Amino acid sequence: MSGRALVVGSIAVAVALVTVSLALGGASYEPRAVADPCQPRPLRSPSGFDELAQQLTLSALDGAACELHTSRETLALALASPEGRQRFASDPRLGSALRAGLVRAIEDAGRAGEVPAPLAAALSAAAARLPADELVGAVRDAGALLGRVRGLLGPLAQVFGLP
Repeated sequence: MSGRALVVGSIAVAVALVTVSLALGGASYEPRAVADPCQPRPLRSPSGFDELAQQLTLSALDGAACELHTSRETLALALASPEGRQRFASDPRLGSALRAGLVRAIEDAGRAGEVPAPLAAALSAAAARLPADELVGAVRDAGALLGRVRGLLGPLAQVFGLP
């Protein structure tokens, strides 16, 4: 194949890609709206403990973000960096928002049948009584909190029979 044929073929493929993109609505692309964290989102059936933990985390972030009147994405990004955690940790509403997020996540998992109802009720009641200042302290020192959580995940996965 000659060089000229390669150039013509490349141009034809490029034109075809642009044409297909435009035909599929590429000219009017709009990003999806950020979901309202106060509206419940359905839990998908997790296939393992990691997926259940991810869904519970997202539900907890939704609950906390709803209390703080911000988006789940804004809260997640802020809590992902030490600077963001410190900024949010100074918000006097953070402790009660984190508590509300934990309660929401546990109740969502109980309603979806991912956590047995009696256990969900007990965990929800315990989460509702967590001291706000300790929750904020856990956010400030996320590394230590994650280390403790990782230590609990193994035994809890075995209790629920999850991989």
